[in-house]
Amino acid sequence: MFCSKRGASRAALSMTCALTALLGYSAAQAAEDASAADASEVSEVVVTMAKTTQSSVAMDAQEVQRTLPGINPLKAIETLPGVVFETADPWGNDEQNESLFVHGFSTQQLGYTLDGVPLGDQQYGNYNGLSAARAVISEDVSRISLESGAGALGVASTSNLGGAIETFSRDPSKVFGADVRQTLGSYAATRTFLRLDTGEFGNGNSAYISYAHQSARAWDFDGFQGGDQFTAKYVHDDARGKLTVFLDVSRKIDPNEDAVNFGNQQTAAGQGFIPYTRPFQFPNFAQEKASLAPSAANGNLPGTPPTAQGNNFSNYHSAEQRDDVLSYAKYDYQIASNLSWSNQAYYHYDYGRGIVAGPVNTAGLPALFSVYFPGLTVSNLATPLANQQATLQNIVNQFGGAGLAVRTTEYHINREGGISTLNWTLGQHNIEAGVWYEHNESGQHRVWYPFSGANNDTTPYDIPTGQAFTQDAVDFYTNTVQLHLQDQWRILPQLQLEAGFKSSLQTADNKVLIQQRNALTNTNPTQFPTGSLTTNKWFLPQVGAVWDATASEQVFANIQQNVRQFIPFSQGGNFYGASPWSLGNQAAFNLFKQTVNPEMDWTYELGVRSHHALDLGLLTSFDGQASVYHVDFSNRLFNVAPFNFINPPPSILVNVGGVATNGVDIAGTLNFGPHFQFYDALSYNHSTYSSNFSSAGQIVPIKGTEVPGEPDWSNKLILSTNFGPFQAQISGDFVGKRFATYENDLSVPSTFQVGLEASYQLSVPAGIPVQSAKLSLNATNLGNIKGVSTLVTTSNAGGYQAFPIAPTEVFVTLEAQF
Repeated sequence: MFCSKRGASRAALSMTCALTALLGYSAAQAAEDASAADASEVSEVVVTMAKTTQSSVAMDAQEVQRTLPGINPLKAIETLPGVVFETADPWGNDEQNESLFVHGFSTQQLGYTLDGVPLGDQQYGNYNGLSAARAVISEDVSRISLESGAGALGVASTSNLGGAIETFSRDPSKVFGADVRQTLGSYAATRTFLRLDTGEFGNGNSAYISYAHQSARAWDFDGFQGGDQFTAKYVHDDARGKLTVFLDVSRKIDPNEDAVNFGNQQTAAGQGFIPYTRPFQFPNFAQEKASLAPSAANGNLPGTPPTAQGNNFSNYHSAEQRDDVLSYAKYDYQIASNLSWSNQAYYHYDYGRGIVAGPVNTAGLPALFSVYFPGLTVSNLATPLANQQATLQNIVNQFGGAGLAVRTTEYHINREGGISTLNWTLGQHNIEAGVWYEHNESGQHRVWYPFSGANNDTTPYDIPTGQAFTQDAVDFYTNTVQLHLQDQWRILPQLQLEAGFKSSLQTADNKVLIQQRNALTNTNPTQFPTGSLTTNKWFLPQVGAVWDATASEQVFANIQQNVRQFIPFSQGGNFYGASPWSLGNQAAFNLFKQTVNPEMDWTYELGVRSHHALDLGLLTSFDGQASVYHVDFSNRLFNVAPFNFINPPPSILVNVGGVATNGVDIAGTLNFGPHFQFYDALSYNHSTYSSNFSSAGQIVPIKGTEVPGEPDWSNKLILSTNFGPFQAQISGDFVGKRFATYENDLSVPSTFQVGLEASYQLSVPAGIPVQSAKLSLNATNLGNIKGVSTLVTTSNAGGYQAFPIAPTEVFVTLEAQF
């Protein structure tokens, strides 16, 4: 599994691993060998990239699809050491409830690329990229690699404090053919994948085009999640170089459920109402409308959810809608035998929205509506209750009469960039120099619509029209330059040193197209500021070494500094991250610009990779990797202002000082002959805050508390078997206790989920134009356990939000290659 190749004899395997240590056997080579290997051997789960000075592991295409056909590449790597990925659906496609931690760093503090193209920081309301699942069809992934330190110097990312996840797409086949796969399963799930390869034509040309369609009903509400996606790739390969052209077009619609509120996230009246799930009511419009009609349950207030439900009321519907086009052209030019030059240009366009159709009387909405429609407010009735009832009825009438209003957060991204990398081998030195440039124009608009069929807003699949008003609209303009230079020096046949640095340079500016209005009585209005921020970190060093201690053991070490650039967000800064442009006035922004530094860290890592052929009866070999790491995180920024729809309070960005992280990853595979393997990855991570911080004049005591969301302990195991055309594996995923607040007064218990995969290679009768066919079965959460999947930290203490674990789901896939 680690540094091993299927289909090899034990003697050959030992020789392979010795060469691996000496030559730096890459994940790409391992993946190619795996695809061509003898199918009678148990396939690898993890491949280590032995040439690197960091902990670097990869999964190939076969293992990605064995987990679940069509899986999000980020969810597929949850079996890798140090990775904790949580989501409320089995594919990991619902980005709203996606959570990822690697070595104490969360989703927004990691780096992501596809074939070298930056994918941004994977935030739900993204401004600089898109998810890996939208960037390439899952079945067209060739491998996924994880560098769990701070990422290689050349990774195109402004957020990879804690490592990089690089996804690579498959190249076209040299042989003409077609690939057809159909998945059916629980909750009316259906996924269709079609791919046509041209084979090689002309002189070194090849191409393919793929299409995927997915639709699956959410397991706890009547919304169908999925979409359509096209991927195409063209390659021209000759003696002078390789030209690659790639295009991906994705249209995705995922109806969302809401997180469940716990603790002080609940109103007092609804403290006792904490459901396991918080689904929306679509398509049961009659039930939703009846619940919002004046009654004793809602205090006789129109457009108001039942009081007893508190903040866990049900919206009518909610959805994430995203349209993306991602393309690149890359030319790898072999100038000389020891000199190569790679140039890549890319373009990404995104337009999308998050939609919520919910009651008009929640989260302070009547106050917001009264600012934009002051004539709706009634103040001349005899009692405050009558005034409130009349005002709410006016709002209900203004927004279509159902007691619902439709809110959208509308996004657009228009970015282009280029990456140029020069590699020069000079004696025992391998010198690499590169530059990445990106220009990005992005924006967020908050828009409100009446709820009526005429406005195309009565379902989560339609785009609303006929807006009532635009609350705010902000555009951002970001220019990023990243430079890097490194030298890999093989100082001895068994020892390679690596040293280099990168420069991360960014200038971001914004334009407020529509400024939000404030209540007439507000004497200190909240206004989105304007202005530019330039952050230039010219010298971010990296030093590492790889030592082939024996033919079977390799020791690696790495020290690296990195930075996370500021996030150019408006309202999204309150919800998804700490943004200077979410500060409540121009003076606060100007002060921030003068006094606050971006988040930075130093990462230290030491590890060993090992392979041993054994003669212990059934136990024939062992492959493994162990590493220890320490991270010093400085300038950690918190946004301590609560989110609100009306007059969002100014973001208060607090530098809470440092975070100290210590951890250990131990992963290995026991091979029991050619037919059985047992893989286990045990991880320990302990991340604590180094100081307290002040909020609203009060000291928040977080010094010594653990960073919420990631467990101290996690463990992944896979037992695999293979007999001729039959193969199967049982997987287990243990996630330890996780703290839910910054002060660690609340936590969620540990969970352990078990999954199953089994497949059978079908015999194809003579005369049928099918080269191969396979039938596979996948089952998730076999124990049907309940608990928390994604944990959302919302408070210093006393409350949090969470999404549930999906129940047992079963899928059957038939695939055939022609």
